[in-house]
Amino acid sequence: MRIYGDCLSGNCYKLKLVTELLGTPHAWKFVTWIDGGTKTDDFLARVNPAGKVPVLETSKGEMIPESGAALYYLARDSHLWPVGETDRAQVLRWMFFEQYSHEPFIAVSHSLKKRAAPSPETAAKLAELHPGGVRALETMEQHLSSNDWFVAGAPTIADISLYPYTSWAPSAGFDLSAYPEVHKWLGRVERLLGFVSMEDAIAQTTPA
Repeated sequence: MRIYGDCLSGNCYKLKLVTELLGTPHAWKFVTWIDGGTKTDDFLARVNPAGKVPVLETSKGEMIPESGAALYYLARDSHLWPVGETDRAQVLRWMFFEQYSHEPFIAVSHSLKKRAAPSPETAAKLAELHPGGVRALETMEQHLSSNDWFVAGAPTIADISLYPYTSWAPSAGFDLSAYPEVHKWLGRVERLLGFVSMEDAIAQTTPA
């Protein structure tokens, strides 16, 4: 099994995190969009014609792009994928929430603050994104006020999906002191056996 990606991306980090939590043997092939590695002829023809990472290559050589699909494949026979059909649907609900109602606001704000030059245009875009990030964190806070985890009272790939970009919230301009349950949930994820931080994941997967 091989994973193509760069753990500077929260979506790629999700796959590294789940493999470490499950103790899944895998090889990591460092590929980054930063130097055009996802746009080479070989990558587009053999790995992912969409030109994106992460991509999971199975032991049979089948390619599974998209972090959510790869997370499911990695966790499908583990405790991180619940048994009940309704619980499975709820896991998907939170994974879709992360991609459509969370990442576009918090992850994009983080990227702008980290990479975009300060300008009136950048400030205006951050102001435009901020309410969406607040709504996402408020939704999580409300759910976590009566639940330790997002689904079935136990860690699942819903939590793994939501963890990376939520952990970036402070550097994206969101004060987590306003969301104490979210803050406590982040700590619970970080105490899971096998947890690897993004910093350590980057160090383990990025060539020297």
